[in-house]
Amino acid sequence: MVKRLFLMICSLALCVALASCATAEMSAEAKAVVDEATVEDTTVESETVSEENTEASTSVTTTEYVAHSDTLVVVFSCTGTTKAIAEQIVSMTGADFYEILPFEPYTEEDIDWTDSNSRSSIEQNDPNFRPQISGDPISLEGYSVIFIGYPIWFSQAPRIMDTFVECYDFGDAVVIPFCTSGSSGIGQSAEILAANAGSGRWLEGQRFAADATEDEIREWLKGITF
Repeated sequence: MVKRLFLMICSLALCVALASCATAEMSAEAKAVVDEATVEDTTVESETVSEENTEASTSVTTTEYVAHSDTLVVVFSCTGTTKAIAEQIVSMTGADFYEILPFEPYTEEDIDWTDSNSRSSIEQNDPNFRPQISGDPISLEGYSVIFIGYPIWFSQAPRIMDTFVECYDFGDAVVIPFCTSGSSGIGQSAEILAANAGSGRWLEGQRFAADATEDEIREWLKGITF
């Protein structure tokens, strides 16, 4: 009897042990399922964030488009002096910008006004000379106001400015010339350009010194009347 009771107790203990092992095994499997689900959720979340970032990047790229202005600043500048004035005008008006680039760039020797054999001296002494322009052309369509800037060479606009104005139709746009020089005034350079252009409504031009201030440029802009 005692032996049978002992066997029954051992059997019961064995069942409890097996049940515990089964529970532990199930818990391990359940943990594995939870871990896998967590990894999948994290992956999905990362992919979602990545997609959102991609969409955001696309949106930013799209909004970087700058609206077309009805004002244009055109400039020819060898030393950067006139270009600096032009950039100030662009900054103050929100205008578009176009730089006239010569097919054959000018060197410092080329613009030596003290040398009668320098390139600029030879060109300026020939009213029919038309230096070639490099770079892509620009469409003037849609511009109602066009600023045109250039340095003064031998009391005139550089011949490349004649090349430019003769190549384009300014239509009814208001054209506002400006120039830079060491001491010479704008002279008749603007009138000659207007005559060569044959189009556009040209206003009186303005001369600036190399050290013209922002206030000087701003006051000039405020005083322009069409």
